[in-house]
Amino acid sequence: MPALPARPPAASRPLAASRPPVLVLTLAGAVTVANIYFPQPLLAAIARDLAVSDRTAGLVATAAQLGYALGILLLVPLADTARLRRLARALLALTSAALLVAAAAPNVLVLAVATLALSTTTVLPQILTPVAATLAGPEGRGRVVGVIGLGLTLGSTLSRTVSGAVSDASGSWRTAYALAAVATAGLLWALPRALPERLGGPDARPVPYGRMLAGLPGLLVAHRALRVSALRGACVFGAYSVFWAALVFHLAAPPLGYGPGAAGLFGLLTVPAALASAYAGPLTDRYGSGRVGLVALGCVGLAVAPAGLAPGSPVALVAAAGLVVLGTSACQVANQARVLGLGRAVAARVNTVFMLATFAGGALGSLAAVWLYEGYGWTAALLAAAGFVVLGLTAGARRPRLAGRAAGARLGVPVRARRRETRCRSPHPSTSRPSPRST
Repeated sequence: MPALPARPPAASRPLAASRPPVLVLTLAGAVTVANIYFPQPLLAAIARDLAVSDRTAGLVATAAQLGYALGILLLVPLADTARLRRLARALLALTSAALLVAAAAPNVLVLAVATLALSTTTVLPQILTPVAATLAGPEGRGRVVGVIGLGLTLGSTLSRTVSGAVSDASGSWRTAYALAAVATAGLLWALPRALPERLGGPDARPVPYGRMLAGLPGLLVAHRALRVSALRGACVFGAYSVFWAALVFHLAAPPLGYGPGAAGLFGLLTVPAALASAYAGPLTDRYGSGRVGLVALGCVGLAVAPAGLAPGSPVALVAAAGLVVLGTSACQVANQARVLGLGRAVAARVNTVFMLATFAGGALGSLAAVWLYEGYGWTAALLAAAGFVVLGLTAGARRPRLAGRAAGARLGVPVRARRRETRCRSPHPSTSRPSPRST
């Protein structure tokens, strides 16, 4: 493997030469995304320690999802034109500080606010994914997004195991927050070195911040692929969040009566499913994101059966958790590979729209899980997860009537504008050329 130049332009860095940075990006994504998920096995312990109800403690998980969505909206678009190394350092420092505040929180309000703050600034995973996809190029985009996605999946699942084990060993949920602060701060040295100076290359022009945010709805309108992926992402992550948020309380309640360590162990037992989801990247390159995404959603839907039919069986619950992890991760890879193919110049912004929808669905799922479980039990939470899956399966079912309209949507050109352009170029019907199909 050839040695990497000291500061290669992002546009000229091939996939073969970008593998070492991609590995660093994968590790960094796993560590930072863990900050969103490691509190979930701790919710029951937090409720006991801070003398609040399970429903109130569940607001911490909801705050994490809402903060992540807020950070994706406000911070991720900056990656299209900002200096990535400087941005990464700032986000890592702010996240580490907020984790320390959460570790010392005297009450649930301070903990929820600190969680909201740290999840807002820990959006590096959604900046690193467009960077890796850009380095890979179109031929290997699905594969590299799959590798990054595997890191995010392992980070989100294993973080539950680690936080639960740390809480049991230390006797306090606060130790897990302190450990997360140390791990996040440790990236300050390694991550910025692996990033290109700018995502758009050395010739990228700064775009006013207000204009970038104002243009996000236009991207959603222009690209049908983005609309479909955003809805599917929201639905699959809503189902994922319903399952995991409700599972913590289900495992702690009779007759199971497990503590945070056992709840976190479920994350470890789903590692094989997380590893299997890495194949979603090559499958997406070969068969397309639509097919892979639908099959992945089906996996999440299948998880409802064992979890509902045998709610007191740890084996059935582990099988259900594995299906949820496999389906969610594979669907995420397929959807993200599709939207990141819409153009390098707007990679961070289309990823912003997609991930904003995804984590808004996750926040809704976390909130629904806590309320439904406390009010109606485990079966009601599973039915909510199934509802998210059904809605996701219907996304994109209707296709545009004209193939040309679909092609124009993928290119981001409104239909009327494309017709006007065609008339201007070829005023005579006999000499007009058919519009090329989008590949």
